[in-house]
Amino acid sequence: MSDAPTDAPTAGSAAADEATREASLDVIQRELTAFARRARAAAARVHPEIPLVSYTLLSHIEDRRGCRATDLAAHYLLDKSTVSRQLAGLEKLGLVERRPAPEDHRVQVLHPTEAGLAVLATAQANRRAAYQERLKDWSGDDLDRFAGYLLRYNTAGPAGLPDPD
Repeated sequence: MSDAPTDAPTAGSAAADEATREASLDVIQRELTAFARRARAAAARVHPEIPLVSYTLLSHIEDRRGCRATDLAAHYLLDKSTVSRQLAGLEKLGLVERRPAPEDHRVQVLHPTEAGLAVLATAQANRRAAYQERLKDWSGDDLDRFAGYLLRYNTAGPAGLPDPD
């Protein structure tokens, strides 16, 4: 008879746990990639001239009640030239405008225009309706857990993850 506790992990169970973990990570990667692709397609339907990155920047500008281009680059871990190109497109479409910062007129703060706010409102209504339809059969507890997992995942930081293609 062995003196080892009956609930101690064995080499076989550790290997099985690792295999299960790897399989779960494969599913997570695949499903997040599919999610990102659907998000890009949905963004294109809302406003065909606005790529998902630009839409995301516009949304962030509105959420923050205005911000600087450097704040966007830092928040999304994007190159300043990428942010500059996206913002130029948003400005050309009349969705974003620059205003001097009240505390320092040398600093330019980005704000959505009325047209930009309208695009965001339409997109928000469309996304909300799509989520309501897709999740209509989920219980309140399931939705709460899913929301909690997404928050936990997104607050864990970028950890060097590539953009999901």
